[in-house]
Amino acid sequence: MVNYIEAATAPPKNTGAIRLYGPDAFEGMRKACQLTARCLDELASIVKPGLPTDAIDRFVFEYGMDNGAHPATLNYRGYTKSTCTSINHVVCHGIPDAKPLREGDIVNIDVTFVVDGWHGDSSRMYPVGQIKRAAERLLDVTHESLMRGIAAVRPGARTGAIGEAIQTYAEAERCSVVRDFCGHGVGRLFHDSPNILHYGRANEGPELREGMIFTIEPMINLGRPHVKVLADGWTAVTRDRSLSAQYEHTVGVTATGCEIFTLSPGGLDRPGLAPLNG
Repeated sequence: MVNYIEAATAPPKNTGAIRLYGPDAFEGMRKACQLTARCLDELASIVKPGLPTDAIDRFVFEYGMDNGAHPATLNYRGYTKSTCTSINHVVCHGIPDAKPLREGDIVNIDVTFVVDGWHGDSSRMYPVGQIKRAAERLLDVTHESLMRGIAAVRPGARTGAIGEAIQTYAEAERCSVVRDFCGHGVGRLFHDSPNILHYGRANEGPELREGMIFTIEPMINLGRPHVKVLADGWTAVTRDRSLSAQYEHTVGVTATGCEIFTLSPGGLDRPGLAPLNG
């Protein structure tokens, strides 16, 4: 039995009920998510061979502080960084460090800023210099998987429709969908109900209703879907060391479909980081 609750009356913790937000919340999410999107835009000109991921982390922290925002990951459940930087076969939750990026790497940068209590959560893939064609293709497939999942969002559909759209496309492109991690409700809480699986069937999962806010963030592998978490307790990698990629948007369900809160103001949120009108 799935319970829905008006967000304004919900307790400040994840109870398993799905929150339904109103116009004021949507406005708050636009503000937080657009700050995150602008930060990710700025990183497009910074990411290059030789740059330590610690430098990316410092940039995200300072960008947030300069704009009155707090990075949600900083000190979250013991995590000590302001962002996650996941390189090549790292699926997610890669920890920034002093190791420099290398020519041909691909790196996912995941940023969540808290603005006036609202969480703006998004991630993108960044090519480091010239990357191989297989990596380019993976980025294309992963981004298209995300956008197909978003296209399935509308009132009356079920969360499984998102997963089915992603899985059907990715597997037809001879890639695999990671099962171990999922999207999630977001708003006043960083991680809330419902979980958004990136695989499944259209008739499965909770019904989507106007006012729901959540992330869609498929992780797509060139090889098999299996992952393992390293001894640091955070870094997840592909077991077969195949390349992995992820794109993430935060969306809100509207009366006719959905609003993507984390779209890039500069059109830099698709593979190659080329403007949308380019």
